[in-house]
Amino acid sequence: MKVLLLKDPKEGVLGPDPYVQEFASLGLQATLIPVLSFEFISLQDLSKKLSHPEVYGGLIFTSPRAVDAVMLCLGEKAISEEWNNNSLKERWNEKSIYVVGKSTANLVKEIGLATLGEDTGNAGKLAEYICNKESSNSLPLLFPCGTLKREILPKYLKENSVPLESITVYQTSQHPCFQKALNDYFSEQGIPESITFFSPSGVKFCLHTIKKLAGEYIDRIKFAAIGPTTADAMATEGLTVSCTPEKPTSQDLAASIRRVL
Repeated sequence: MKVLLLKDPKEGVLGPDPYVQEFASLGLQATLIPVLSFEFISLQDLSKKLSHPEVYGGLIFTSPRAVDAVMLCLGEKAISEEWNNNSLKERWNEKSIYVVGKSTANLVKEIGLATLGEDTGNAGKLAEYICNKESSNSLPLLFPCGTLKREILPKYLKENSVPLESITVYQTSQHPCFQKALNDYFSEQGIPESITFFSPSGVKFCLHTIKKLAGEYIDRIKFAAIGPTTADAMATEGLTVSCTPEKPTSQDLAASIRRVL
């Protein structure tokens, strides 16, 4: 059975992508097609903020791209030396570093920071977790985010008087190769048994194309969402969500889809 996963293949992996490997172990033929492209912005401002951990109570990361933005800042010689040699990293590690999801947490750990909240699963639950630990007297939490961020977390923190300082560090657009890759997939592989969306942005940028290519057969496709936020975005567009894994991992997603096929 053929399964289409609307996400980037994992970089730096030798051999099959972990998702492809996991699905194959359950007898499913998975294909990954990247949907989104990212452009990083305001990195100079982010670098300045990273150089002053004393101003903040901690950091919040809700996407791998936000961590990538920090990594780009750390690639600059001045802040890189300060990060590694002058205890800047240690000073941030004295703060609370909140994250959603294993993939984001693993990237944060790569830059030497310890994480909190990675098992919360989505921004809403992370916001609750943060509010149980922070107060209105806390220093503001620094929140690097994208132009299409949802307001669930900022709104919840504001309602609970937890100080937050957002900085937009990347903007999202449709991947330049997406249309061709999707056209090629449908013409060569046919209609997949299942399609998984990995973000509300992915729903926004490619659902119209999928509906056009699938035509009258779209109701035969079992649509999956990586998490509840994406599931909500799909439902808003009129899609029936057949499954959402308990955790946003390749193992849980593969098992969830296998159960509904």
